[in-house]
Amino acid sequence: MQWTVHRPFVPPALVDRLDRIRLRRAAIRYAEHGWPVTPGARLTGHRFLCGRPGCPIMTCHPALESWEDSASTDLGRVHSWWRHGAYTVLLATGWRFDVLEVPASLGLRVLGTSRLLGAGALGPVAVTAAGRWMFLTRPGSPLRSELDHRLDVVRHGLGSWIPAPPTRMLEGPVRWAVRPERTQWRLPEAEVVQSLLVDALGTVRTPRLTVPRQMSTARRAV
Repeated sequence: MQWTVHRPFVPPALVDRLDRIRLRRAAIRYAEHGWPVTPGARLTGHRFLCGRPGCPIMTCHPALESWEDSASTDLGRVHSWWRHGAYTVLLATGWRFDVLEVPASLGLRVLGTSRLLGAGALGPVAVTAAGRWMFLTRPGSPLRSELDHRLDVVRHGLGSWIPAPPTRMLEGPVRWAVRPERTQWRLPEAEVVQSLLVDALGTVRTPRLTVPRQMSTARRAV
């Protein structure tokens, strides 16, 4: 018997269809739990294409120009968005939840501390392949002064969004470090997570100017 390392050929159309189904299922699941979703530009090669003529944005961004007004939990609308295209899945922030986005050094420390504290200390936590950790919290709380001056910490509130699993970024897929099901889709108070982040600042060696806010997953005025 002769073994081969060659992978079977999968037609691109089938790959696109499977990706579309997977992304649609995720978008519907988020919408079913009251998390507003909006379609994002499709990753094609080394850039994201939204289909809008003349759009100069090459990184991940909303596919709809009026994305903030059209972000929805309506299952019919969500299903229709992913009916014909494998759009990335974006979650609109500031309504049902805010997101605290931090570097991996802080994220890992907070996750470890939360495990010592027990269940309930954290809500869902998503991680990008580029090493950005995104903590979902209840909305409305501004950043504490210890975090607000840091360019590598971003609060996503009204007018912002985050890429949600299983969206693929240029560096790789977004994944859940703490799945929503694990927390029963409950969100912690932002002050609790911010307190854990502030405590972690003194225990990790993090460059102060690692990810400029305008280059983060959040400062994306289209």
